[in-house]
Amino acid sequence: MTSSSADLAGRVAVVTGSSSGIGRAMALELAAGGADVLVHAGHNRAGAEETTAEIVRLGRQSKTMLADFASEPAVATFTAAAWNWRGSVDIWINNAGANVLTGEGRQLDFEEKLRRLWQIDVLATVQLSQMIGETMKQRGRGVIINIGWDQAETGMAGDTGELFATAKGAVMAFTRSLAKTLAPQVRVNCLAPGWIKTAWGADASPEWQQRAEQESLLRRWGTPKDVAQAARFLASPAAEFITGQTIAVNGGRS
Repeated sequence: MTSSSADLAGRVAVVTGSSSGIGRAMALELAAGGADVLVHAGHNRAGAEETTAEIVRLGRQSKTMLADFASEPAVATFTAAAWNWRGSVDIWINNAGANVLTGEGRQLDFEEKLRRLWQIDVLATVQLSQMIGETMKQRGRGVIINIGWDQAETGMAGDTGELFATAKGAVMAFTRSLAKTLAPQVRVNCLAPGWIKTAWGADASPEWQQRAEQESLLRRWGTPKDVAQAARFLASPAAEFITGQTIAVNGGRS
């Protein structure tokens, strides 16, 4: 993947769930490519505003918007407000997801974790994609990128594997169908990260640290920037003949 320093110049992007981690990295990478970026968070205003400030320091325009995607009315309101921010959107990344691995989410039972993942990771992704995708199609162009999981189609034992295979597998399947619905005007793809060192990975036990490194052919954790660079490529003109695909960002799986 190669990208020029201004491959996204003049584009307007929205990255949901961009107050930290992979979402923040993608927002900053798009801005580095020349895009103006709307930053979204569910509740973490401070983190979102920090991302926005970094984008502005890169010389791009940015704005912070909060919306809790557990509320269906909030999804529609956010979509309209995001489009109206600059009068259109060229790149839309559905990265927002329920946190069931750290903090209070870690203490929830299986059923409640599944409900949260289904509401945020699946239903909100579908609703946002359909609304913004139809508007992009009418306009005649656009790019949508969803976030899956590299083990969703092969499986991983345990509650966490079952939860994320259910939610992210649905997102990956939806991506393939949406790409057909919106073609040829709008390209729709999915990134499927592997072991990426976000907040959970940084605090993972030695056993998980070793597992993550051993399961990658490149023998290391991925970084948020690894995912962000793939997102920038898919959003750019360099990927104009790629749609309906799920691309694993996992260093290869051993």
